[in-house]
Amino acid sequence: MSKSLKILTLGLLATGGAAFAADPNLPKPGEIGSAVTPQEIARWDIDVRPDGLGLPPGQGTAEEGEQVWMDNCAACHGEFGEGVDRWPVLMGGVDSLSSDSPVKTPGSYWPYATTIYDYVYRAMPFGNAQSLTPDEVYALTAYILNMDEVVPSDFVVNAETLPKVEMPNRDGFIDDPRPDVKVASQEPCMKDCVKEVKITGHARKIDVTPEEGGGVE
Repeated sequence: MSKSLKILTLGLLATGGAAFAADPNLPKPGEIGSAVTPQEIARWDIDVRPDGLGLPPGQGTAEEGEQVWMDNCAACHGEFGEGVDRWPVLMGGVDSLSSDSPVKTPGSYWPYATTIYDYVYRAMPFGNAQSLTPDEVYALTAYILNMDEVVPSDFVVNAETLPKVEMPNRDGFIDDPRPDVKVASQEPCMKDCVKEVKITGHARKIDVTPEEGGGVE
């Protein structure tokens, strides 16, 4: 190839590359339609599975989590997880799920201990989510489990021990019997399904009707 042809070829390539890079029709990085980089995916890939998949390195105990709790959680959930005003209660409630006023806490309701880590890191503290380190989240997870009397105060929570914690309500869930809901052992109803749905009960009795003064039962 002659020197002049090489220069022409390089010039065309450079011009074409510049035109491609400057094409206003192509989405810019971060815009809808742009290619997602592995680094961007890694920032969103923070879920923790029931079997512990996704738990990061680190560890913590309830004793270590007490100060983290007081600094970040007690203002809403109370010093002992009793809840403040209408913020959720996080301790107690065992054997209350069949009552008219079930108290759903990690100790009474949640089937997997790993969900505590997943939720705390993902969404807490309220208004400043994902600001805690893995060690702090592990310590808070241990503190919550200890408040619910699931683990002792010196129990070390980490990626190896947390999936093995047996939650009190682990076996309290059953398949949804509704015909249009797919469960692991059944196929969803696609024809000749129930045409009329009749409500036979409510999950919770909400007694808001005034006893006197014209209320209607």
